[in-house]
Formats: sequence, C-alpha cells, structure tokens
Amino acid sequence: MPEIKVIYARQRKYIFFLMALYVLGYGFTSYQSIFLGLILGTSLSLFNLWLLVRKTSTFGDDILQGKKVRSLGTFSRMATAVLAVIIALEYPESLNFISVIIGLMTIYFVIMIDFFVQSFHTRK
Repeated sequence: MPEIKVIYARQRKYIFFLMALYVLGYGFTSYQSIFLGLILGTSLSLFNLWLLVRKTSTFGDDILQGKKVRSLGTFSRMATAVLAVIIALEYPESLNFISVIIGLMTIYFVIMIDFFVQSFHTRK
C-alpha cells in the first residue's frame, strides 16, 4: 500500500503548513487562546491521521497474508479526541474549546480538499 503513504505525506505537509499559520497567529495576534486551541486540536488530529494510516497499512498487510483482521483503531482515535476535550475543559483560560474541536476536525477538511484537488488533476 505505498499509495496511502504518499497521500499521507502530502496531507501531512498541508497540516504542517496550517500549523505554521496557527503558530504565527498565536505569536502575532491577541487571540492566543483560539490559536492555541487550533494548535492542540490539529496536532492531535494529525496524530489520529498517523494512527489511521498505520492501522490501514497493517490491515491491508494482514489481509494479503491471510491473517486474522483486527480493527482500524477507532477506539484509540476517539480516546485522543476525548483527551483533547478534557485538556480544553481543564484549561479554559488558555484554550478555546470550540477551536480545539475545529482543530480536531481539520484533518477531515484536509482529506476532502486533497481528494477534490487530486481528482481534478487526474481528469486533466
């Protein structure tokens, strides 16, 4: 499954670019709690993407080898999201709760945008 690793590398670049913008926003604006929440949520979202890619690669390898197939790690990704929410609720003066949630959803927006961009390029 090398194509999933190529897709992951491309999406990881997009996320790092967004996180660089968030760090600049944190450093140069007065909305530190919002950008810190986006940084936390997006970094945990990137971790969830890494988990999904790793589990998907293992899943595909197990199917090809005829081994028993395990789950794709939904519980661990949900636990990461719960951890982000707990951290945001524990430190409401430093982290904006809504921005943490938006940061957690960032990877899904990146996946959708990347899909549309790549499907547009393949049509040309």
